[in-house]
Amino acid sequence: MSIFRKLSNVERNNYLQPPASVLAHLLFLLLGLLCVIPFIFVIIISFSSPASIQEVGYSFFPTAFSLEAYRYVFEAKDVIFRAYGVSIFITITGTALGLLLNSSIAYALSRPNFRYQKFFTLVVLIPMLFNGGLISFYLIMTKFLHLKDSLLALILPSAVSSFYIMVLRTFFKTTIPESIIDSARIDGAGQFHIFFKMILPISLPALATIGLFLTFGYWNEWFNALLFIEQPTKVPLQALLMRIEQNLSFITDNMSMLGGYGKTINLPSETMKMAIVVLVAMPIACAYPFFQRYFISGLTIGSIKG
Repeated sequence: MSIFRKLSNVERNNYLQPPASVLAHLLFLLLGLLCVIPFIFVIIISFSSPASIQEVGYSFFPTAFSLEAYRYVFEAKDVIFRAYGVSIFITITGTALGLLLNSSIAYALSRPNFRYQKFFTLVVLIPMLFNGGLISFYLIMTKFLHLKDSLLALILPSAVSSFYIMVLRTFFKTTIPESIIDSARIDGAGQFHIFFKMILPISLPALATIGLFLTFGYWNEWFNALLFIEQPTKVPLQALLMRIEQNLSFITDNMSMLGGYGKTINLPSETMKMAIVVLVAMPIACAYPFFQRYFISGLTIGSIKG
């Protein structure tokens, strides 16, 4: 009996002959290396000595290793750790708030008995195509909501997204059986009980995927901090490291204008830039494996089963 007779129809359609399977694995291995090697390269450069960078340039095998770049960055360790705390706070708070708001709106729009479903779906879709512009956004945040120098200015603008709402709405409509909700309603369960006790536990793959996107967005937040945050104690990590990098670039670009003082300044500019990248990316890179299986499951939202 041939191998195709032992396989089901779905397995037979997904089966690859050995040569094709080897090529597919090699292709994915190559794509994986293309994603990982640049980050490894950045880590190596951040631990390289400035002298080796000047002598041989960027290399996977530097002539000397050094922690000088990290020493310069952590000279203001209190400021760095405070910025880490701000970023962690807005990431956790914003992700939790975003999941609650996006999922609740999406669940309401997914209910067929919701009278104004089409109208509010259109209201949600409009921001995907148009926005009010930067000036009106700034005026609303500062003059109307009075969120200048407030951490809420870093949390609220990214909490709700039309894209996330539509993704969750599709998941609720295509994945959760209507019979489960009807049975719970017959047993006397209210809408809040159904949503929090039944819908959310079933929707973990979708919620984890949206939560990962929200986490990335809040962790990489710098633009809103540039607009609304002036107090040094409320600056998130991304904005702080951007300011450090800008100051570093200004010093190195204007070294000749400093005259004799410029010769006494020996900043590891290139390695410091790479060290900043490592400090920003490493926490997310360490957290991603814990969300990986939920993220992969969430990528199949709305797909057609074979």
